[in-house]
Amino acid sequence: MNSTPTEMRSRPSMVKVLLRILAALTLLLIAVFCFAFFSPRPPLTTDPQTLTGDGSTINYCQLPVLDGRGKLAADIAKGNTPGCSYDHFPLPVLRSCTEPLPEGAADIRGLWIGVTGHVGHLERVEQCGSRTIVTSSGVIHDSGPNSTAGLNTNDTEGGVLFTIGSRQFCPRTSASMNWNNGVLDFHVFGWGPVVVRRYMDADQLVWEYADGSVTRMDRICELPDIHKTPKPRGRFITFFPDKTDHPSKER
Repeated sequence: MNSTPTEMRSRPSMVKVLLRILAALTLLLIAVFCFAFFSPRPPLTTDPQTLTGDGSTINYCQLPVLDGRGKLAADIAKGNTPGCSYDHFPLPVLRSCTEPLPEGAADIRGLWIGVTGHVGHLERVEQCGSRTIVTSSGVIHDSGPNSTAGLNTNDTEGGVLFTIGSRQFCPRTSASMNWNNGVLDFHVFGWGPVVVRRYMDADQLVWEYADGSVTRMDRICELPDIHKTPKPRGRFITFFPDKTDHPSKER
């Protein structure tokens, strides 16, 4: 069946629209990539004693009493990831905080290890007042009131995607943590969709991730030796390798 003149004229215009949409999406992806990997790193505001201290010496079954006799969450500097990863398991950021948890927040504090899903995954959860910190796999995600920065987490994801020379490049990350009927929801950028959910199920902490995985974790009291130093994540691509192989500066 032959096309009408109107249909023939409309085809080039449709192609132009599709090409413009494709070009806009490409520019958006490039902008997001540049922001994630090439924007300035957030300032490191974690207390230096927290990073130099040894978090493997603590009994995590002896949780702080949140009786309000110590510091408030807003009195303590924000914790975030140094570079692309901490080099050893740090001290708790909120170790001197005793502000009671707000109404609607479940107490998920402690040291947890995955027994189903991501078996062997380990994370430490701190809570004080409306503040929650998850330390795991080289990164420190801190959300809530603090004395040095905003409410959302503002650090890096921990995985090194590529290196240029001796410099490592890992993606920036930001999220808010909000309680929703006993479930801790992580909203990407603070306003985006929920990408992570954590909640208690009997004596286990459940971690649901955006990829559809569900990890159930048991409480443990001591940090296993294998987790004292984070396992490197990346690098996947190397450009202009540095033959000296000195410790690199992260982005």
